[in-house]
Amino acid sequence: MVGRVDGRNRERRRSRVPARGPAVVGVLCTVLLAGVGYLAWELRGIAANRADGDPAQGVYQQDPERADRTAAAVLDGIAVEVAEPPTDGKAFTEGGGAVDWRYAGWQPSDPLEARPAPAEPAVGALFSPGRDGDPDHHCSAVVVHSPGGDLIATAAHCVYGGGFRTNLAFAPGYRDGVAPYGIWVPTRIDVDPHWAQDQDPDHDVAFLRLRRPGYPGQRLEDVTGAMTMGLGVELPAPARLLGYPNYAEQPLECRNTAVPAGPTQVRLDCADVPNGTSGGPVTTGRSTLIGVIGGRDGGGDDETSYCVRFGDGVRALYERSTASS
Repeated sequence: MVGRVDGRNRERRRSRVPARGPAVVGVLCTVLLAGVGYLAWELRGIAANRADGDPAQGVYQQDPERADRTAAAVLDGIAVEVAEPPTDGKAFTEGGGAVDWRYAGWQPSDPLEARPAPAEPAVGALFSPGRDGDPDHHCSAVVVHSPGGDLIATAAHCVYGGGFRTNLAFAPGYRDGVAPYGIWVPTRIDVDPHWAQDQDPDHDVAFLRLRRPGYPGQRLEDVTGAMTMGLGVELPAPARLLGYPNYAEQPLECRNTAVPAGPTQVRLDCADVPNGTSGGPVTTGRSTLIGVIGGRDGGGDDETSYCVRFGDGVRALYERSTASS
């Protein structure tokens, strides 16, 4: 893939210094030492933003004060909250007004490549402020209908790598530096133990339960609406992906037929789906979530996107994450 996962596989630019003559060797040593120093600082930042949690169970309970600091960091020069009217969640969770592309003249993108799209309340950018080597928003996520109304889904590689990320914040409906539905932070993160143990791509899914600092009792789903879990959806199926490139301030989308890629993965052929879109929703119809970008090859390459197929394993993870709702 072309680096759609987090910092583990991100491509870095390096200066090319010709190894010729003692003066150049001295310069090269200086450059290397400076690079080592920079890397040490970056690794220190990464370590500071990771926690062990309970990898055997795949669970992390977020420290509230640390989460509040993360929200404050996002609102300190990265994004601003500009209130918009709440979305009627019934349009998503009860089917009111939802469009099912199977019966509404759905067409694949032409050409088959990702293009900018309007922001949607239930889809947002996932931020990780601080020295962790990532851009301000490094992944995408989607609000999922749950009993507690506080759940998002994303890729496991967006929230766990060498430990659970402790500096996460979600901005639903994010666009051009504006968080119209607020900044939300995790109270709990759930990944499959198979991901925590060896980053098994067949388990590259995570669920996060969220709260909004300063708004006790407010439920995410009441503000943004939510998508419903499409467990065991029959493939092939008309589908759409949506996500936030980490270099852009608005989402992009692409539509094509989702097909099986073996028993555990889903494939959607669309070009130009870049870094940052990991964790973004893959849907059939308007509101049925059949996957989040991730899985095989960290989510894909220049021509193809993948996601884990929502089956029994994802069902169990969802049920565990919502059990105490």
